[in-house]
Amino acid sequence: MAHPKRRHSSTRRDKRRTHYKATPVALSTDAQTGEVHERHHAHIFEGNLFYKGQMIIENYAKTA
Repeated sequence: MAHPKRRHSSTRRDKRRTHYKATPVALSTDAQTGEVHERHHAHIFEGNLFYKGQMIIENYAKTA
């Protein structure tokens, strides 16, 4: 197994890690309800479950 001969400095380590960063969550506004939600995810509005501007399950909040 590979084993480093010398210790890497913290600067070298940090240079390697510069590309690992968190990206912000993409948000969308539903055309039918006007609700702001996470893209490609279903969301609850007034007790109903919506996805892609269509109501998928009516009275979802009562069953979940």
